[in-house]
Amino acid sequence: MSVKAIAVNPDQPSTFIEITQPMPQPGEHDLLVEVKAVSVNPVDTKVHASLSKNGLQSPRILGWDASGIVKAVGASVTQFKAGDEVWYAGDITRPGSNATHQLIDARIVGHKPQSLDWAAAAALPLTALTAWEGLFERLNIQDAGSGKTLLIIGGAGGVGSLAIPFAKHNSKIKVIATASREDSAQWCRDRGADLVVNYRDLKGELAKHDIKFVDYIFILNDTDGHWDAVSDLIAPQGHICTIVENDRPLDQSKLKSKSAALHWEFMYTRSMYQTSDMARQGEILNEVAKLVDTGVVESSLSDTLHGLSVESITEAHRKVLDGHMRGKVVVEF
Repeated sequence: MSVKAIAVNPDQPSTFIEITQPMPQPGEHDLLVEVKAVSVNPVDTKVHASLSKNGLQSPRILGWDASGIVKAVGASVTQFKAGDEVWYAGDITRPGSNATHQLIDARIVGHKPQSLDWAAAAALPLTALTAWEGLFERLNIQDAGSGKTLLIIGGAGGVGSLAIPFAKHNSKIKVIATASREDSAQWCRDRGADLVVNYRDLKGELAKHDIKFVDYIFILNDTDGHWDAVSDLIAPQGHICTIVENDRPLDQSKLKSKSAALHWEFMYTRSMYQTSDMARQGEILNEVAKLVDTGVVESSLSDTLHGLSVESITEAHRKVLDGHMRGKVVVEF
């Protein structure tokens, strides 16, 4: 039996090709998963852009978010068995999920929410882990009192769509989200945002509500573009977390005078460095599954494409690159 996959074309890295590979065998900690659906994230397009610029010697399978069925388990795996339905956000150092079958370390895998179909489940893992780690492991908003405020820049995107309900459910904090269009603003309100403002004038918009400082800021897009406003808005002894790399040096002089902290969140850190706590990601996914199945959190799926093909993966990348996605685009096989 072989594996069908959609990979970056080494002869023309800006495009994808269909390839066939032998069925892999799970290593000690691995699951062999029959992939049922994948979602495409900005990381997919960024890795693709890097490969297009720098080239590659052989086909590279992208895709990290996935839902599927366990077909086989490694010798040291005890928490899963063949037939289990799972979801995960993958490992950037290994072949991706744009394939009919994939090997994935069981420690970063969770049991799929029972209430979601394959597509709706595939939309969540990467953004859920990013939102959870950013809020509760970098910013530690669970320790914030009821008078504290959190500003989420990019509230209607994949991460923001989950950060809002996570913050409302697991803390006493007031959640302020940004959006530029009314449909996006309503999307944020529907997920629990207490206030929605236009990101094009953060300081002016917040001033209308007599807000000079915010205690926590979660930057989910354009760190460079928002940095000056964020530096002014962060409260003394406040905390900023960003998931977006900067292209130019960030002036931190205002943060210094405020004793404010800057945190980075990269969801792949645990798997990339094989940290001692990498199994925490599996635990988080299981916690999120419970929130989904009890109705606290809903899928951020907004667009579904069908069939594993060069055309579907190309179209999903195009939609993400458009920059106006509300929620997530998924390819269901």
